[in-house]
Amino acid sequence: MTGARMPVEQGAPSPFSIQGQRAKSALLLLLLQSLGRNRRRGAASAAAMCSAARERNVSYNGQAPDAESPYAVKPMPQHSAGILLYRRRRGTVEVLLVHPGGPLWAKKDDGAWSIPKGVYGPGEDALTAAKREFAEETGAELEAILKGEAIALGAFVQSRAKIVEVWAVEGELDPAKLKSNTFTMQWPPRSGRMQAFREVDRAAWFAPAEAETKILEGQQPVLEALLRHLKEAPARRRP
Repeated sequence: MTGARMPVEQGAPSPFSIQGQRAKSALLLLLLQSLGRNRRRGAASAAAMCSAARERNVSYNGQAPDAESPYAVKPMPQHSAGILLYRRRRGTVEVLLVHPGGPLWAKKDDGAWSIPKGVYGPGEDALTAAKREFAEETGAELEAILKGEAIALGAFVQSRAKIVEVWAVEGELDPAKLKSNTFTMQWPPRSGRMQAFREVDRAAWFAPAEAETKILEGQQPVLEALLRHLKEAPARRRP
């Protein structure tokens, strides 16, 4: 005895026939192609929005993209200006470095010292800002202690977040007379207590070899630029 056969609509391929299988495959292929096009359009749209956000230096969808993503927003670096004060002693050169104040730097020494520097805003003259920051961190007016013209050493990438423009100035300063501005911060953390600390807690003169150990790693090229300039300066003065 054979089972009852399902009636098939006239002109329509049977789902069990070769034609029916081909029709099903073709329909599935069209569906997959449609999903693929929609996915590509969505990805392109997201990429375009992230690219536009990156150009405007803002986040996409209210959040900064993953730093490893090709669409990650790159923060604009801060621009600082500073003065590298130097002097000649006993046939060698010494540079003045300052140690940052505050509890976060209190126990750090090697790799923590810096040239006197500070942030300047758009449209502000960088050298004028460098002189102001020098006075605020040391208490000394640069014009009163310099022995020559300010030498532009260039702009240096201290870190991914900071670019420092530096001038070298020959002069004399007594570290014992350091008088720095202060800043306030909550300390200890989450204590609710605001305390005042000096921006710079001490200054010192260093020979180049020791200065290279003391200075921030990102500022080591500043020392190299000064020594290179001083080495080349006599040659430039020869007739």
